[in-house]
Amino acid sequence: MSRSPGRKQENHKISRELFVLTYGALVAQLCKDYEKDEDVNACLDRMGYSIGIRLIDDFLARSAVKKCRSYSETADMIAQVAFKMYLGVTPSVSCSSATGNEFSLILDKNPLVDFVEELPAERASLSYCNLLCGVIRGALEMVHLAAEVTFLQDRLKGDPVTEIGITFLRKPEDRKHRR
Repeated sequence: MSRSPGRKQENHKISRELFVLTYGALVAQLCKDYEKDEDVNACLDRMGYSIGIRLIDDFLARSAVKKCRSYSETADMIAQVAFKMYLGVTPSVSCSSATGNEFSLILDKNPLVDFVEELPAERASLSYCNLLCGVIRGALEMVHLAAEVTFLQDRLKGDPVTEIGITFLRKPEDRKHRR
């Protein structure tokens, strides 16, 4: 039997929907397991970090990207290649510091919240998608870029967009290898 040309895209959509639903179930279970939102946020960040330190190998192998020479190139690579590859969205990037080490990824559409209408009032400080911050932080650390990654705005909390802030913590070291 032959496959229809749209079959692969349909499977990808089903896989993404399954991932989003599974992620929602995971967050719901964490909310049952932990009383404080801060504990849930920390757990999601740790889980994301573990994913990020493993996902970077897949990203580098599949994307065939070249070494970024600046923080702005790195932020653009995260937005234009990584987010597109793994979540099917391309956030816009803005630099928010004169030193060039702070960037914002602005998502008009966040696929992880496709089936979430709003956070319960008792979970107002929950960062539902905090897993993304951990993934970015873990992946950057594996390429020797220490960064602080946090949610600055969240549509689930009534903000107009979802914004992830990335602050690179130190200048890249120019390493000259001697033989």
